[in-house]
Amino acid sequence: MRLLLVEDESKVASFIKKGLEAEKYAVDVAADGEDGLHLGSSEDYDLVLLDILLPKLNGYEVLRMLRDRGIRTPVIMLTARSALDDRVKGLDLGADDYLVKPFAFEELLARVRALLRRRAASPSPILRVGQLVVDPVAHKATARGHALDLTAKEYSLLEYLMRHEGAVCTRAMIAQHVWDINFDTYTNLIDVFINHLRKKLQVHGCERMIQTVRGAGYVLSAS
Repeated sequence: MRLLLVEDESKVASFIKKGLEAEKYAVDVAADGEDGLHLGSSEDYDLVLLDILLPKLNGYEVLRMLRDRGIRTPVIMLTARSALDDRVKGLDLGADDYLVKPFAFEELLARVRALLRRRAASPSPILRVGQLVVDPVAHKATARGHALDLTAKEYSLLEYLMRHEGAVCTRAMIAQHVWDINFDTYTNLIDVFINHLRKKLQVHGCERMIQTVRGAGYVLSAS
């Protein structure tokens, strides 16, 4: 799952980003409204966390322009404003949820999970490919019924490949969705994580499900 955080307070942004990454989300950060609008319009995100009091464009303006451009990505507004009129304005502009600062990170995480569940196309968000099963809400993965002990990045990598079953995932695609927009695609880090993931799948006879497509990337399939 790839999230966009639009927050100008660097300490707050760093805290939220680290917390979400520890929960196996890929997070991009924009420090002002213009950058947030640009990223939200040009990149593919599963959810946007949007502060209201931002430089250049405020959160209301960013949200309105995103919705005017037909972008329906779920948005949680983050703000120090607790007045009813402010909350109503954000919801009327198309926000999906509203969280007043200061908030507990656990509450933010619960609201993120709830919106992502709601966005799922099917009643059950469980991903199944052959003997592999991933629960995106619980962030758990199993192979032939056995729990996989995965790091945050290994889990995110497996989930991304499973969401694109049978399709070639290039290194650039994996970098953007599993890491972030600042990832150096010229390093071999993705290959290293693929090898780590294969070794953990090998224990349960599933390592051949991830195939290398020479010069292109990787593909996961049940066959």
